Amino acid sequence: MGAELVRYAVSDAIAEITLDRAPVNALSIALIDALLEALRKARDDEQVRAVVIASAHKVFCAGLDLDIVRGKRATETKGFLERLYFALNDIQYRMGKPTIAAVDGPARAGGMTIAISCDMVIAGDGATFGYPEIDVGLIPALHFVQLPRLVGKHQAFGPLFLGDPFDAATAFRMGLVSEVVPKGTALERARAIALRLAAKSPIVMKIGRDAFMRAVDADYRRAVENAAESFALVASTEDCQEGLNAFVEKRPPKYTGR
Repeated sequence: MGAELVRYAVSDAIAEITLDRAPVNALSIALIDALLEALRKARDDEQVRAVVIASAHKVFCAGLDLDIVRGKRATETKGFLERLYFALNDIQYRMGKPTIAAVDGPARAGGMTIAISCDMVIAGDGATFGYPEIDVGLIPALHFVQLPRLVGKHQAFGPLFLGDPFDAATAFRMGLVSEVVPKGTALERARAIALRLAAKSPIVMKIGRDAFMRAVDADYRRAVENAAESFALVASTEDCQEGLNAFVEKRPPKYTGR
């Protein structure tokens, strides 16, 4: 496990997975791999009965490291897509034990993917959320599948296509997070919920969660694969590369429609 990127600890039958890539947990391939490894470790440990994902920094996760797609061909983004779009979904689907995201700071783009992949999201009231991909020439393709299913078409379209951040109260109103707690207490609350879940019968929890995942899946994997193709297609456009370069160079983008 990339110990310098993800911390892993088990206490009271709860596995705590802490993202630790300063300063904002930007998603590199290495960080995603370390997260996936930690989740597999928790899944395979019979002593672990619940999982909490949190951040070691003020930001939960700012999304992908732009170097993953900047200046790359569509085929070169495949490794990223396979990890964040497919592997994360597959591991969470077959985890067999509850997972909780503790979000006490900004979560954006791929950070939203990580948080929403969990069964519950506990947000501090200072947390913010958002899908800024559209403003750098990308699309939040996975969330075209995920977000409308969670909050409905009309609630989802604005955040996805305007790119504006929104606060924890709005996220709760939309149905995107499970609870909003005072700033700085999301991890404490997530631990408390995890302890209650861990006290349940592990075999009943596994059978029940598996049934729950099947009930809410609704052909999710196929839809995600289609979203991944759209992401790769957009990443190969001139406008996408211009948007990424403009963001890095701190200037307005000059889109051409190609």
